[in-house]
Amino acid sequence: MWKRLGALLTVVGTAVLLLIGGAGTAAAHATLVSTDPANNAVVATAPATVTLTFSEGVSLSPDSVRVLGPDGTSVDSGEPGHVDGKAATARVALRSGLANGTYTVAWRAVSEDSHPIGGAFTFSIGAPSATTVSAAALQDVEADGVVAFAYGTGRTIAYAAFALLAGAAAFVLVCWPAGAAVRSVQRLLMTGWVALLVSTVAVLLLRGPYERGTGIGQALDLTLVRSTLDERIGTALSVRLLLLAAAGVFLSLLVGQLGQSRPEPTPQTGEDEADEPDELRQLERRAAERPLRDARLGLGVAGLVLAVALSATWAGADHASVGEQVWLALPAAMVHLLAMALWLGGLTTLLLALRNGVGLRAVELFSKLAFGAVGVLVLTGVYQAWRGLGSWGALVDTEYGRLLLIKTGAVVAMVGVAWFSRGWVARLRSAPDAAPAGPVTTEEPATTGPVPDGADPVRAAQLARQQAARAEATVRQERDGTPARAGLRRSVLVEAAVAVVILVVTTMLTNTPPGKVAEAVAAAPGSGATAPAAGAVTVPGKTVELKLPYDTGGRTPNAKGTATVALNPAGVGLNDVRLALTDTAGQPVEVPEVEVAFTLPDRDLGPLPVTLKAEGPGRWSGTGQLPLAGNWVVSVTVRSSDIDQVTEVKPLKIG
Repeated sequence: MWKRLGALLTVVGTAVLLLIGGAGTAAAHATLVSTDPANNAVVATAPATVTLTFSEGVSLSPDSVRVLGPDGTSVDSGEPGHVDGKAATARVALRSGLANGTYTVAWRAVSEDSHPIGGAFTFSIGAPSATTVSAAALQDVEADGVVAFAYGTGRTIAYAAFALLAGAAAFVLVCWPAGAAVRSVQRLLMTGWVALLVSTVAVLLLRGPYERGTGIGQALDLTLVRSTLDERIGTALSVRLLLLAAAGVFLSLLVGQLGQSRPEPTPQTGEDEADEPDELRQLERRAAERPLRDARLGLGVAGLVLAVALSATWAGADHASVGEQVWLALPAAMVHLLAMALWLGGLTTLLLALRNGVGLRAVELFSKLAFGAVGVLVLTGVYQAWRGLGSWGALVDTEYGRLLLIKTGAVVAMVGVAWFSRGWVARLRSAPDAAPAGPVTTEEPATTGPVPDGADPVRAAQLARQQAARAEATVRQERDGTPARAGLRRSVLVEAAVAVVILVVTTMLTNTPPGKVAEAVAAAPGSGATAPAAGAVTVPGKTVELKLPYDTGGRTPNAKGTATVALNPAGVGLNDVRLALTDTAGQPVEVPEVEVAFTLPDRDLGPLPVTLKAEGPGRWSGTGQLPLAGNWVVSVTVRSSDIDQVTEVKPLKIG
């Protein structure tokens, strides 16, 4: 067994290294470094191409770069491609004979960290002009409804299957080794493994159509599959499939070793047992139990490594892999997922165990483990909420925040039900019939003894088996019919039902953009808002000031203060942009880096960065082109040190 465990750990280690190696070059979203023509540039003659350069490699689709003329018509020619094979570039050709005016470039790609990115910028030929870019031309093609539903369902099933697989295995290893021999538990383990395998393959096939907005018929398009495999999420999914192969070996060892390893008592006569010292009997019992302990230890180590590696395939391709404090967010996300699996998967296994004569000791042990898992979930969940929201208002103003509130409510409800479960465990402990400590078994009736003359031996054996089955059913009914055990089963069943809600909401959270930009998107017309937020007083032709309090979380004096953005004339076209940073005392502060950008969410336009020039302590200026009227979002990114950075946003109504 130890050789097979060693080979298993080698496979798992290789898979984790593959995942980490694939993720090493993508510590955050790819960003647009430069463009040719430059943002807001005015060129004398029409360029032949538009070129974009990114901070890291990106994958392109046929409509990744679109160039729209002043009247909204498409002026690009052909499909975009990389410049000289460099993955960090994108170039598209333009039609010849372009007229003077302002042109809008809208781009969308997938960075190496598997997240879609996009933006827009403008340039002018001859001189700037008004632009009437149509909304339909800039609206992003949303994912096909069937594809979106199938993709989301696949991700939900993957979460649930991982919880079943990891939680059930942990329950058997830690709480109930005898459960490895129970058929219903074996089926639960196999169901988790098969469901995770199938859902992973489905997500891998659906990722391409989901990203590009095509139909479900494109799921088997090998070109899209290869494109997905080149992304971070494709690497994570392929590593997960490799780990699932190792998990299959692990499950066979788990069932084979624990399901068959039982300490055999040493045959003794009554006289030998009376003469044998207690110390010797204890040594013999420990020696008989040692193979089982060794098997549990080896399988426990292998199972833990495998579960951690599987959790990394989610954390390494989701929100935790980008943004602030990645070094802390990644392990926090992995621990959160593992605690969720221990709690929810263990609950499902406990529900089966209660129907198969699980002992009180196993129930009490899982109760303690579940209590610890809940504590870990609360701590890691609070950190993830702080990292993803950025403000209290985002809890109610963004879809991410509202989903988080629903998940929090479901977790609180589940904890409440768990409190009742602990009460039933206490009652079970004090019940006089709490003795059974394993599956109900009855001795096989002897059928080899003498059979009365004229009796049918086959019929006699059949009657003996029926009698044994009735006796076993009677014992099981008496044991399972106790109020404490029945109440615990009902309580655990309610917990499992709430767990399904938590899994669904968790999947929706991973598909919902977190961060501060989502708060501003909620103020756009498409989200139901009808007016800009307080503080965004907009009168075309006059200067508009927006105050954005910021806190990078650092300890330096410049880590906390207020960013003031002044925009003039706050209308469609070219605008003068001025930025001032002050500390909590109102004094100007210097920071290593500051950025300002504009985004029009309902038209999928932006971010349009503003090139800033320092004018003095805590003051910068530049110009920004706002080609359309609508509900814009102003974002200010402040970096106060090498590791402390924050982005604050506010809505701005133009026109």
